[in-house]
Order: sequence, then C-alpha cells, then structure tokens
Amino acid sequence: MFQVALIAVPNLTYWRSELSMANSVQSISAAAAGTVRLGDLTVNRMGYGAMRITGKGVWGPPADKAAALETLRRAVELGVNLIDTADSYGPGVSEELIAEALHPYPPGLVIATKGGWERVGPGQWTHNASPKHLEAAVEGSLRRLKLDRIDVYQLHVPDPAVSFDASMETLARQRQEGKIRHIALSNVALEHVERARKIVPIVSVQNRYSFADREWDYLLDYCAKEGIAFMPWAPLGQNREANTALDAAAKEVGATAHQVALAWLLQRAPVTLPIPGTSSVAHVEENIAAAALRLPEPVFARLSAVTPPPASLRG
Repeated sequence: MFQVALIAVPNLTYWRSELSMANSVQSISAAAAGTVRLGDLTVNRMGYGAMRITGKGVWGPPADKAAALETLRRAVELGVNLIDTADSYGPGVSEELIAEALHPYPPGLVIATKGGWERVGPGQWTHNASPKHLEAAVEGSLRRLKLDRIDVYQLHVPDPAVSFDASMETLARQRQEGKIRHIALSNVALEHVERARKIVPIVSVQNRYSFADREWDYLLDYCAKEGIAFMPWAPLGQNREANTALDAAAKEVGATAHQVALAWLLQRAPVTLPIPGTSSVAHVEENIAAAALRLPEPVFARLSAVTPPPASLRG
C-alpha cells in the first residue's frame, strides 16, 4: 500500500523506512472521502462499524479487549466521525466498549445505534421491534453509551410479528421526547422507507451491499435521488468473480483489493457511507486509507460492469 525508498547507508535504512511508513499512516484521513448529511449532521463518508469488537458469534466480550479499544481510538484519530453499533452486538458489549474507549466524546463524533433484535446466544437473533422493547432498547443504549440523546437511532430490522407503523411511531415518540435526534432504517425494502417517511424523517438506510453483492441497487438509487445516506453493511463481502476483478484493479491502481472495494462504493453514489468493521488497528488503517483512493473512470466502469451472482449468507 505504501512505497518506501530504501537508502543503502548502514544503520539508516531501517530507520528511514519506518519513518516513511509512519508519515504515510499519519496522512490517512477519513475526511478524504468527502462528507454526507445525516439530517442536520455532517459526517465523513468513511465510517466504522463496531460489530466485530465483540466476541465470536457477536456474543460476549472480545478475545482482546485492549485491541478493540485501541482500534476504536485509532479510527477516531484518523478522522472517522461516524461509528455504527447496535444494542444487540454483544449484546450491549459494543456500546459499552465505545463509551469506555471514547467517552467523553470528541466534538462532532456521531454514534449511530440500532434496536429491534433480541439475543439468546452466539449467532442467534430473535425479532422484537415491539413498542415496549424499543422503548427499553433506547433507554439501554443511552445508559451504555453515556449519552443524553442518541444522534442516529436505527430500526435494526422490521419485525414480522409487529406492525411496522407501530415500531416507527414508537421511535418517533422517542424523538419527540428528546431521546433520539434522528431516525434511520436497516434491513428494509423500499416500501418500508416510503411508509416510514410518512411518519418521521429518515436520514439513512443501512442494508447489505458491496461490490460483490448488489441486491439493493435499486434502493441505493432511491436514496441517492432522495438525498438519504446509505450505509452498506458487509461492504467488503466478496465472491470468487469479484475477487478476480478486484485483484486485477488493485494491481492496476497500486492498492489492496479491500481498498478498491471501498473506493468503488464511494464512487457508486454520493450518499454511500461505508462502515467497514474490524478489531485490528492495521486493518482500520488500511480501510480508512481507501478514503483517498479515486478509481480512474475506466477502472470504475469496468468494475461496475461486473455482474456478480446473487449472494446468500446461508451458504
């Protein structure tokens, strides 16, 4: 990712290589991706997803808590001012680690959390977007994040056993009471977005989307037209055909395949806000470095012409 000029002078080669690498890393900034609006908030278009700082199966504490805390702090140091989390990550663990690492929060940092799932074990998720559950979920997130108001609160997923309008009206009341600043959606279809907007303003949509998984192309196009931010989750999802195309492009532009995948998302639409997640400082630096990567138009067009087969998380 970085080129280092080696100078053949005894005892100086290693030092100068390390200095060059350090300067390159310090120049990385999420701000290079530009900005996007979330209601009255403006954030850099390279965020951080905090699901992976939990334990295996998104359950319990991380294997290396110190690394998780360091990764959160490093992301913010590199200009990330949007962190995405959820009460179900852990459950509660991700939000607690964010507060431990970053509270009191720096000015301008936006934390977007979610509610609508219950957890019964590793890798197990149960719908619950009932008014009673969402009210308790908002209170729990406020407590764990040490906030008086949540900047962006997302319905994590519509509950097939609960009226969608009832879920949204509950969040709208929480907003009126000052507990939520802005409301957003996750894992939804276009119908949900249109119905929700009749109840309350929607500032963002978060759906599964990546270079290799374009299931929600039409919803991203809708968001771009309406000026709604679109957060692709699993933004680095891949398959064999996608790997081949990304690897070729990466060699052409001198970046990693992951960086090319993120750069493609940034160029796909001006409202995309990738939130790649990791529990590694090295990986968070690699991801954020993609904010400054602009794919040449022929490369972007060639990648966009790839039509990956439909993706399935069930294998």
